Amino acid sequence: MTLLNEALDESRAAQQGDTTGAHSHGGGTVPEASRAERRTSFDVADFVVPTGREEEWKFSPLREFSPLFEAADAVAGNAASVEVSGPAVVEHRTGTLAEVGAGTAFVPGDRAAAAGWSSTEVAHLVKVPAEVELDEPVLVTIRGEAGRTTAGHVVVETGHHAKALVVLSHLGGGAHRGNVEVRAGDASEVTVVSLQEWDADAVHIGQHDVRAGRDARVRHISVSLGGKAVRISVNLSYAGPGGDATALGVYFAGAGQHTEHRQFVDHEAVNCKSYVEYKGALQGQGAHAVWIGDVLIRAAAEGTETYELNRNLVLTEGARADSVPNLEIETGQIVGAGHASATGRFDDEQLFYLQSRGITEDEARRLVVRGFFASIVDKIGIPDVSSRLMTTIERQLAERETVEEN
Repeated sequence: MTLLNEALDESRAAQQGDTTGAHSHGGGTVPEASRAERRTSFDVADFVVPTGREEEWKFSPLREFSPLFEAADAVAGNAASVEVSGPAVVEHRTGTLAEVGAGTAFVPGDRAAAAGWSSTEVAHLVKVPAEVELDEPVLVTIRGEAGRTTAGHVVVETGHHAKALVVLSHLGGGAHRGNVEVRAGDASEVTVVSLQEWDADAVHIGQHDVRAGRDARVRHISVSLGGKAVRISVNLSYAGPGGDATALGVYFAGAGQHTEHRQFVDHEAVNCKSYVEYKGALQGQGAHAVWIGDVLIRAAAEGTETYELNRNLVLTEGARADSVPNLEIETGQIVGAGHASATGRFDDEQLFYLQSRGITEDEARRLVVRGFFASIVDKIGIPDVSSRLMTTIERQLAERETVEEN
């Protein structure tokens, strides 16, 4: 694996920059408005229906997402199917948003999230008690249905000094507004994995708000391999000093597929850390991937240490990746802050090296892609899930090869 890792070495990728003509990079520019000033509200009416001229929607396929912008009453017919399984010590409770305590660490940041909030009749609480360390994951399966527009809100809460791994698996079809709220108690450790493995015609907009308590360690891992149009926004914040938050992501966009990932890290507490790393691959005509990484270090957040990284691997002509890192710093009293972003093709020298050792071109491509993604997929912490996802990625690569042969 050393050779494969070297083939996509961080420094080489940074030197490549835009080698495909299909990459836009914000270059660290400040957004139109500071993230500290952007609107949040539980009221759908506080957000206009997006037109595509807005900074936060200019990369999104609004025609596909339009059903998710419409407000709806909270009725049973709007609910997605949700199944929860895990150790007996974990509390799973359903009820209204108020009954499960939703909204204490979550506020909608766009019209789709607000519409999802207003449309949710049944919310789900997954709670790990204080001092409990789970020895197996909690599995939450969220299933949509073709022809339906659904909504849901899942709250994941860990008590102080608890340790847990929670996997959210999105399956099925239709259009889904999915809000997720993670509340990590003081000194707890929690990993939340969100798998977007939708059917080919599914549309999904999700907002995930993650709040880390004092000295808590939180990881959010997002994997998007399915669906026609998927947009996941992850907002990380801190309830006290000493928090450590990591956001990791993997995505694979095929022909005509749109996948969009946005992160906002709000450093408002002292001596906190954050690290963001997303990797994506694109293949086929009209494949489109978007990554937006916003980090805000407020004036009070002294001692902050943060870094964000995005890499995109373009496999064919006709695919486009937009990658925009943004960093706002209001205090100079920090440990460090930085970002990097690059989009490029395979390294021809590395492919030649592998082929000269008797490996076919198709197999060499698969090996390089596997090495590209493995560093993140292996961090999920569930070997069966990691293996399944790598198999899905390899199957999508094989489908491309079959199309090219025909």
